[in-house]
Order: sequence, then C-alpha cells, then structure tokens
Amino acid sequence: MAEFYKKILENNKKWVEEKLKINPDFFNNLAEGQQPPLLWIGCSDSRVPANEIIGAEPGEVFVHRNIANMVVHSDMNMLSVLDYAVNALKVQHVIVCGHYGCGGVKAAMGNDSIGVIDNWIRHIKDVYRFHQQELDSIEDKNDRFNRFVELNVKEQVFDLAKTSIVQGAWRNGQKLFLHGWVYGLNSGYVTDLGVNITSNDDLDEVYQLKF
Repeated sequence: MAEFYKKILENNKKWVEEKLKINPDFFNNLAEGQQPPLLWIGCSDSRVPANEIIGAEPGEVFVHRNIANMVVHSDMNMLSVLDYAVNALKVQHVIVCGHYGCGGVKAAMGNDSIGVIDNWIRHIKDVYRFHQQELDSIEDKNDRFNRFVELNVKEQVFDLAKTSIVQGAWRNGQKLFLHGWVYGLNSGYVTDLGVNITSNDDLDEVYQLKF
C-alpha cells in the first residue's frame, strides 16, 4: 500500500509537468473558473472514467457518479449536482452513462444481501419490475443482463426529465438535452440508446409540472 501511495503522488507530479510542457498557462487557465457544456451522470465503477472515454480535458465535464448511475429523486447529492450544473453552470447536455457488466445492476438481478447497499439496489430492482415481462422473456442470462443495463439507463434519463430542476430549465427556455449511453468495457465504445429528451412533451402528462 505504501508503494502504491507513493506511486500516485509521483504520477501527479509527472502529469503536472507534462501539462505544463504543452501549455505553461494550463493550470492558471483552469483556476479562472469552469464552463463545462456537459453534466455526466455515471457509475462509480473505476473502469469508467468520464473524461477519458470522450477525450475531454479538465474543465469540460461536470461529473456525478454513484452505484449504477442512478437518478433517485430523494438523493440530495445528485439533485445538488444537477441543480448547480443546470442553473449555475448552464450546461446544455446531460448524459446518463451506464456500462455493460455493471455490478449494481447484476446484484439487482439476484437476491443476495450485500449490506447497506441493498437499499440502493432496490431502486434498480424497481426498473426490473417495470420491464419484467420483456426481461423474463430473454432466455440467455447475459443478454438479459445487458438489456437490463440498457433499460436502467433509459429509466434514469426519464427520471431526470421528471425533476423540477430540468423542467424548470425547459420552462425558462433554456436549451437542455438529455441523453442515455451505455459504455462497453470490452470495446471502449459508447452506444447512444436513442433516448434523447429535449422537453417535457416526451413525458406522460402526469409528470409535466405547471409553473
């Protein structure tokens, strides 16, 4: 552990030196503020680094991560990030990015108790319940797992659109586009799932807030 800790400190020094060789003002520019065009809501999985996947530099992506890239309406952490991104930073795009092989989604397919995370995984199980007929009809377990990952992402995008934060931005004429992606750990490529929402017209009327 001591060697690993020493290594990451050394890696930081090398990273700084490399950035300064390319642009001596790199960190001075970063210190002046941020205006990222994108909020990324992704999984906490260490194999899914938001910036690297899309080739973005520091300052270009505002990031929130949790187990299985969930949008839970009682999660004040997620809501605070979303509110700041939309209303202060004025991001124009929000991407919910899941990934195949997600441990949280896999856990939601079973009944083993893991610990306190069981309470979080219950939200993922709800997604399975919403789509149980489709998922149960998929005989191959891996194919069912992959489809569950995709459906979970789609539901989180719709849950984003249902928030008062997003609907308030649309009501005020703000350009805000919501997208759902899945990342392939074994390929490095992302797949756009085709769930791209630009207004609450895409929601059932019961979710359309009146301001």
